[in-house]
Amino acid sequence: QVQLVESGGGLVQAGGSLRISCAASAANFAMAWFRQAPEKEREFVADITWASFRTDYADSVRGRFTISRDNAAKMLYLQMNSLKPEDTAVYYCAASRSGPSRISTDYAYWGQGTQVTVSS
Repeated sequence: QVQLVESGGGLVQAGGSLRISCAASAANFAMAWFRQAPEKEREFVADITWASFRTDYADSVRGRFTISRDNAAKMLYLQMNSLKPEDTAVYYCAASRSGPSRISTDYAYWGQGTQVTVSS
């Protein structure tokens, strides 16, 4: 069992930056960020292998967002720059015992989410 707790969400103006965090109870998992906007399906944002050898990003955030992790501190981060109103969503971190994936059902463990709102 892995407990995940997100933090750092908030309100930011378009073009601004925000870093959200996820505290995990264990570190030896592939991890990812997903997001869900109102009345939309949950979508993949970024993932990272447990040793940070590989990262992957959705086309919509590539070049603007950076996923990283600190295994010693059992933390996952998402640095979000050049934010757009369409980035507004609840952001969830997720952990998987198997490799990283863009598919939400491949992740067994989820946090409760943190709200990110980008105003225009």
